[in-house]
Amino acid sequence: MKAHISGLGAHLPGPPVTNKELAQRFSLNADWISLFLGNEKRHFTVDLATGGVVHTLADIAEEAGVAALADAGIDAADIDFILLATATPDDLMPATVNVVAERLRRARIATYQVQSGCTGALQAVSLGSALIRSGDHRRGLVIGADSCAKYMDPARDYSKLNASELVNYALFGCGAGAVVLDRELRGRSWAIERLAYEIADIEQPAGQHVAYRGIREGEGQMVREDYKAIERLVPELAAELTTELQRGAQKIDWFLPPQLSGRMTQVIIRKLGLPKERCLNCVHRTGNNGNALPFLQLAMLNEAFSPGEHALGIAIESSRWMRGGYVISNQMN
Repeated sequence: MKAHISGLGAHLPGPPVTNKELAQRFSLNADWISLFLGNEKRHFTVDLATGGVVHTLADIAEEAGVAALADAGIDAADIDFILLATATPDDLMPATVNVVAERLRRARIATYQVQSGCTGALQAVSLGSALIRSGDHRRGLVIGADSCAKYMDPARDYSKLNASELVNYALFGCGAGAVVLDRELRGRSWAIERLAYEIADIEQPAGQHVAYRGIREGEGQMVREDYKAIERLVPELAAELTTELQRGAQKIDWFLPPQLSGRMTQVIIRKLGLPKERCLNCVHRTGNNGNALPFLQLAMLNEAFSPGEHALGIAIESSRWMRGGYVISNQMN
């Protein structure tokens, strides 16, 4: 039994923030952002001038979820589980997924929250597909959302930060995406042909660390990344998984490569030898919004995906070197 994608939704909060606006706020150089990261815009759940919260994670997750339900032509009463993947929940308790369920007016429903970075979205799709294949669930909503603006402090003097920390303020953004997973081939009629998710390397030191201190104050960076290790290992892991998913599969018409930054994604496309015109890249326009990115790529795919075509997507997470991927087919008549 296969799981199918019958609905798709995405949401980016607020107006896009340009490199010039970002540079003025965080003591950055707009040309450096463009050259080093290749990102042009990103969206935030906070007011950049004051740091005040404009949208919560539950807000943007709900928006994406409602859009996916509408796209599938159903309402919340028609689903029997909700899965949320995020690295930035609003609170530890109640889980943000349960806040979304409450807003959708869905009680007596299975809810699950996956805490992970970029690959969390594919973890959630993998778990949701397993629920469908078990025969115990008919249809569910899977959401990926992150509010990376949680790490922005409006009172901080950013001119005193080193470049390795400042780069994170240019790299990350906020956003949400969602799919409706269905036992039946209906609505959008995208079939999930293959799914993969695993920890790929336990010997290599973590490439990303995001601290959690609770109410404690401490020294050191909240977000640390080993960009040299990321530039070396992400293309390798992406190439391995791409080869494995393509083995014995139908011809792949579209590729959705890992979304780290605009520049890094282009490096990955070249190293994998993928046809540039068949690769869907959104991170340069949305910022790296973690668990939302795979769904935002699917929203791009929706504009080009023809009946009978196949698409392959990959996500790599550097925090503990996880890799996830999928092959989907468009079975619309």
